[in-house]
Amino acid sequence: MTQNQSHNQSRNQTHNQEITPKFHPELTPPLEELEAQERRLVFRQFTYDDAWALGSLIVDLARERQAPVTIDIHRAGQQLFHAALPGSAPDNDAWITRKRRVVERYNSASYLVGARCRAKGTTFEESSRLDPDEFAAHGGSFPITVEGVGVIGAVTVSGLPQLQDHRFVVEALEQFLGL
Repeated sequence: MTQNQSHNQSRNQTHNQEITPKFHPELTPPLEELEAQERRLVFRQFTYDDAWALGSLIVDLARERQAPVTIDIHRAGQQLFHAALPGSAPDNDAWITRKRRVVERYNSASYLVGARCRAKGTTFEESSRLDPDEFAAHGGSFPITVEGVGVIGAVTVSGLPQLQDHRFVVEALEQFLGL
């Protein structure tokens, strides 16, 4: 179990356990499914208003579920949205930064980057040789991809076990994009 999973699982025992569907951490979705999410979740454009609307949607979903999360949206190096909900902690901001850096470096979801390493029988830390204090290939940061442009930013959630963080962001993006 990763440090993130352990930290979040112990903290979440006091919160609503039905935040997102229950998944076993070891049951990583197939790489094909994770890659298909990235191909499907593409914006036509992404404006300041879109960042506000998407961030607000994630806040609303998190409040409905009493999810103890912090939410962050960055575009081209600028923070466009940030919110911390009850039960979140300052440590979530550090996790957001580390997960977002993975998206910015690899142009893929932080969970997918980690899953690719695990599929090769290694870890992100061993494979990338990047400073683990600066980069974390844990679930919760997803690329903001604009049609015809590419990856321009990231939407990130921290506070749940990593697969739940990932699925929560994907669900919000699907809802926002009407998919």
